[in-house]
Amino acid sequence: MAEKKPVIEIKNLTFHYQLQETPALKNINLTIYEGEYVAILGLNGAGKTTLQLCINGVIPNMIYGDFEGDVLVNGLNTQEYPTRELAKIVGVVFDNPEFQLTQTSVAEEVALGLENLGIPTEEMHPIIDEALEIVGMDGLQERSPFALSGGQQQRLAIASALAMKPEIFVMDEPTSNIDPIGKEEVIAVAAKLNKEKHMTVILAEHEVEVIAQFADHVVVIHEGEIVLDGTPNEVFSQVETLEKIGLRPPQVTEFAYKLDHEYGVDIKEYPVRIDDAEKFALQTFKK
Repeated sequence: MAEKKPVIEIKNLTFHYQLQETPALKNINLTIYEGEYVAILGLNGAGKTTLQLCINGVIPNMIYGDFEGDVLVNGLNTQEYPTRELAKIVGVVFDNPEFQLTQTSVAEEVALGLENLGIPTEEMHPIIDEALEIVGMDGLQERSPFALSGGQQQRLAIASALAMKPEIFVMDEPTSNIDPIGKEEVIAVAAKLNKEKHMTVILAEHEVEVIAQFADHVVVIHEGEIVLDGTPNEVFSQVETLEKIGLRPPQVTEFAYKLDHEYGVDIKEYPVRIDDAEKFALQTFKK
C-alpha cells in the first residue's frame, strides 16, 4: 500500500496578534496526511480558529502579527503564496453561514467563487449543480439563501467552497449556530466528503461524540499549544488531561473511566464510540 503523503506540515509555528499580550499559538508542530478526517478540539480562545487561518494563508497574508515558523500546504509555504492561490487548495467554512452569504439566489452564491477564479459562465452551471447535489440541495438553485434553514445555509456555504474544487476542507465550528437537525446535516456532509470524495477534512468542533464517531485524528489545543495529538482512542483515553483543561471525553469513555478508577474494573482500552461501548459492555459485564 502506498504511503500517504503529508498535505499540511506545520513547523515551529508561533503567532502573536498585534496588541495582544500573549501569543495565540505557541510552537505548533503538526502534520496532516492526505485523506485524514482531523478534529481540532479546545475551549473558546484556545487557538483553533487562528490555526485554521494559518492553514489557508489568511495569516500572515491578510491578518498581520508576529509570525514565526512555517506552514506548508501541498509543499507551498503560505508566506510565499497569496491567499487567492491557496484558496484553490484549501476551502473554508466558518461558524456562522449568514456572514458568508451575500447573493440573491443559491446558484449565484455558489457561482461567486467561480467568478473570482475567472471560470467562464457556460462552464459554471455543471459545477454549481454538482456542488449542490453533493450537499443535498439540488433543485434549490433559485431559492434565496436567506429563505433557507440554518442547516441549509451551512450546506450552501459548503457547496460554495466545494465548487472551487479544494483538496483540503476546513470547517470552523460549522454546527455552533444551528439546530440539532442542521448539525446532523452538516456533519453528514463532512463525513461524505471524507469517505466518498477522499477529501482531507479539518473540523473544529465542540461535540466530542461527533468527533469520536467520524475523526481518525484528533488534536487538542489549550492556550495556544497542542497538548494532545493522536487517534480518538489515544486522545480521549487521557481523561484526566482533558478534564484538567476544561474539556470532557465522550460519555462512553467517561463511564468506562469511572468503572476503572472508582469501581476497580480492569479496563485495557476505553471505548470512544457507541459501537465500541456495546462491545465493551458485553465483554465487561459478561465477566
